[in-house]
Amino acid sequence: MANSPGRITLWGIEVFMAAADERSISAAARRLGASPSAVSQQLTNLESAVGATLLQRNARPIRLTPAGEIMHRRAQAILNEAAQARAELAMSDLSMLTRFRLGMIEDLEADVTPKLLTHMAGELKGCQFLLETGASHHLYDQLDARALDVIVAAELGAEDDWVEVHPLLCEGFTVAAPRGVIDPKGNVLRQLRRLPLIQYTQRQYIGRLVTSHLARQNISLPHRFELDSYHAILALVGQGAGWSILTPLALMRARRFADQIDVFELPFDPLSRNISLTARKGIFQDMPGKVAETLKPILTESIVAPAIRKHPFLADLIEVF
Repeated sequence: MANSPGRITLWGIEVFMAAADERSISAAARRLGASPSAVSQQLTNLESAVGATLLQRNARPIRLTPAGEIMHRRAQAILNEAAQARAELAMSDLSMLTRFRLGMIEDLEADVTPKLLTHMAGELKGCQFLLETGASHHLYDQLDARALDVIVAAELGAEDDWVEVHPLLCEGFTVAAPRGVIDPKGNVLRQLRRLPLIQYTQRQYIGRLVTSHLARQNISLPHRFELDSYHAILALVGQGAGWSILTPLALMRARRFADQIDVFELPFDPLSRNISLTARKGIFQDMPGKVAETLKPILTESIVAPAIRKHPFLADLIEVF
């Protein structure tokens, strides 16, 4: 049945919550995969149904009205119940699952994600798959906001009590340097100090993790570039502009630069990170665990084995759980 003004719909509530959280009609539209005009119309319909203005849409950023604050508290409870109902119905028969919202760390979007979605599409014939790729901290925010069902991302530290975590992969960081510039038989760190460090942006977790690791060891390195793209970092490294500290996943994602760089173990204390599948606890029952088990052989075939073939020393630095 078509939505019409005067009726409170679940879709209208989801739109309202997205607009309230994002503080922007266009951002809410991107999050929901809808057009800004459709979002605006749903908000108008909902306000008509409840008889109150919920958002000050002429403000920048948009703000909740007092009525909107009340609706926001109630709407979250409604969405929670709806999510639980969908999950319980789906888990009684997985073939009934009609929508699955997956968040995937950017490192895996090309090699791993298509294989996972192909497998899941074969298992869940009537399911619509919604994929969002991004940085780990963004995916956790989207999971917390219930905009995603399951995410695959780097673990960010302390585990929240509202999530279930399924470890997938542990990977150690490495050095990427211009081809032929560093003699691995000499003092690698001394040689690296002669070149600027090309850093991953501090706005994201991986960049802060590397910076904190260096600081704990009292290592100060000159740097000129801070970038948010593995491809850009390794392109600069390949051109001799400096060196970088990256993970095997990063090296595999930007493997087109492999013939322009050399890869070494860190010439100081090791550093690693874990990639895990995370879901809201108690919603999808055993499905997150099954997805994690599906992912492990894909990670081994698509990432770990090729990385070790290219750089045999990585056998000690990367492991699928």
